[in-house]
Amino acid sequence: MEAHADAADTLRHVVSDAPRVMVVDGSRLVRKLIGDVLLRELPGAQVLSCGGLAEAREMLAEGPVDLVTTSLLLPDGDGTALAHAVREAAGQSYVPVIVVSGDVQSRLEARSLNDDITDYFDKSLGHQALAAFIRGYVQPEPVPGARVLYVEDSRVVAAATKRMLERQELEVLHFTDAEGALDYLSGAHARGAVGTDIVLTDVYLKGELSGRDLLAQVRGPLGFGKRALPVLVMTGDDNREKQSELLREGANDLVLKPIEERLLVTKVLFQLRVSRLPEQRDFAG
Repeated sequence: MEAHADAADTLRHVVSDAPRVMVVDGSRLVRKLIGDVLLRELPGAQVLSCGGLAEAREMLAEGPVDLVTTSLLLPDGDGTALAHAVREAAGQSYVPVIVVSGDVQSRLEARSLNDDITDYFDKSLGHQALAAFIRGYVQPEPVPGARVLYVEDSRVVAAATKRMLERQELEVLHFTDAEGALDYLSGAHARGAVGTDIVLTDVYLKGELSGRDLLAQVRGPLGFGKRALPVLVMTGDDNREKQSELLREGANDLVLKPIEERLLVTKVLFQLRVSRLPEQRDFAG
C-alpha cells in the first residue's frame, strides 16, 4: 500500500511549482503560440523555446526540465532524435516527451513512433486542448465525478486499476465482460443518454465479445463518436499492426500493459477534458 500512496502523491502534486517546459519547433511563430498558451494556462511555468535539436541539447545540458514538446520535423533533425537526446541527458530518463504534429495520427496508426517518445498530441485539436494535455503531465488535475465504464475480466488487475482511477476522484463502473458493458450502454442509449463519460476496456476478454467488439458497437450501432464517448483500449499485445487496427477502428488511444499509473491517468483525464472542450482548429504551423 505504501507504493500506491507514493504513486498517488506523485500524481496529485506538481512536478515543480514552476515547471520547466521545453518547446522545440523550427517555426518561431509556433513556439510563440505554444509558449503564450502555456504561460496563460500554467501560471508560473518556465517555457524554454528551442528552434532545433542542437539548441535543445544545449538547453538540456544547462539544467533539468519537466516536460518536452517537439514537432516531428526539425531544421537539424527530427522529434525522435530529440526524444533520444532527452533520454541520454543526465537525470532526464523519466521526462515526458510529447510529439506535437498534424501527422501524428497516421504515424500512430503505423506504430512508427519509437519508445523514447512518451505520447503524442494532434495539433488540430487546438491550443486549449494542448494546454490541458500538458497540464495532465506536469499538474495533474482530477475531473471530479466523471464516470469511467471499465471492462476487465481479471479481478486482480481490475482492483488495482480501479484504485488508480478512484484516487483521481473518478467514479468507476466495472464490468467483467463486454456483454454486460454493452447492455448498460444500450440501455442508456435507449433513454437518450450516454451513461458514462469514457470507456476503458481490455481488448481480450472472456465471453463471446472482445474489447474490439465493444468498440465496434460503440462506434457503429450506438453511433457515439470519439468526442461524444472516448474509448481507451488496454492491450499487452506488442503487435504493431493489431494496435494500428484498433486506432483505425475508432479507439481514441491505447494503454499498453503492464499499466503505468501516471500514463493511464494522464490519458484518461486528457480524453475527459478534450471531450468537454469546443472543437478548435486554431493551430498554426
